[in-house]
Amino acid sequence: MSDQEANQNAVHQHETRAQPNPEPGPTIIEEPAAPGDVFSMDPAPSVDALQIALDEAARKADQYRDELLRAKAEMENLIKRSNREVANAYKYALERFVAALLPVKDSLDLGRAASNQSPDVAAIREGLDLTVKMLDATLSKHGIKAIEPQGERFNPELHQAMTMQESKDSAPGTVLEVVQKGYSLNDRLLRPAMVIVAKAPEDRPMPATD
Repeated sequence: MSDQEANQNAVHQHETRAQPNPEPGPTIIEEPAAPGDVFSMDPAPSVDALQIALDEAARKADQYRDELLRAKAEMENLIKRSNREVANAYKYALERFVAALLPVKDSLDLGRAASNQSPDVAAIREGLDLTVKMLDATLSKHGIKAIEPQGERFNPELHQAMTMQESKDSAPGTVLEVVQKGYSLNDRLLRPAMVIVAKAPEDRPMPATD
């Protein structure tokens, strides 16, 4: 070996000893694959199994269709019944009231027949008074009340002033006279009372004297 080759070997050995030892790297542990990650090699379902599944799906579809048709029929019957009940409610809403008025009509017919047979005015008036009382009782029974504000304070929600009249005895705004009664149904105004309302008298100048 020549001197040149010996020197190169010495330099190589020195560099090799000068390099530090490499640190060991992290240990990699391979985990086993999950069962679901492995490609399944199960055989395809048979024709018989597919036919059974198809028959089951068709059976459920028929069942759902029948349930839907029944629900639709029940809904249509409910709508028809509700419409019929509403129509009957409108048609026969006054049935009880009219039935209660029939005795009043009978009393009027009897009074008219009695007036043709007897000229007794007192008897006719007595029968008429009884009929009016019967009618008032019937109206009250069905929630209809008369509005008679004689001597009360004028209320524009319940009264309608036909005119105003001067009065020294009544305060301004007081109902002096009820020309026509008003009526309410269950506290709801049907017709206002037609009234004459008091107002303060105007000051008139004294007539001049000679």
